[in-house]
Amino acid sequence: MTDPETHETDEQPAENEQPDEQPATYTEWLDAIERGEGFYLESPKGRGSLPPRRVCPHTGSTELARQRLPETGTIETYSVVHVAAPKFADDTPYVSAIADFGAVRLTGILRGVDPATDGDDPVSVGDEVRVTVATRETTADRLVVFDPV
Repeated sequence: MTDPETHETDEQPAENEQPDEQPATYTEWLDAIERGEGFYLESPKGRGSLPPRRVCPHTGSTELARQRLPETGTIETYSVVHVAAPKFADDTPYVSAIADFGAVRLTGILRGVDPATDGDDPVSVGDEVRVTVATRETTADRLVVFDPV
């Protein structure tokens, strides 16, 4: 119900829904993940996208609501990078992965595995991971990181 004088509402968001305030930057989204408050944006038709967004890329809707990211996701695909762009050469080898977190997929670096294993894959499609944020060793940039569960 809305108070006619203050225009404030006493409606509470659904259990999984977060306030509709959207982040202004990718950095703010990383901050939320780092605090354990990771989220994605959902259109009224249930399509998920990652911030910062003002419009759903699937439906064109501007009515986007924050939804909590699930605590864990699953590896959908990955690549062990042995030869990287010169800027990241000192990071090699590393595992770049895409993980499914329900309505959205995240791309990040998989840590906690040995990417230099000979013949054996350091990870498998379907492995469960948690998302966090870390700093790239060579550039000091913050990035999305997956940790095995």
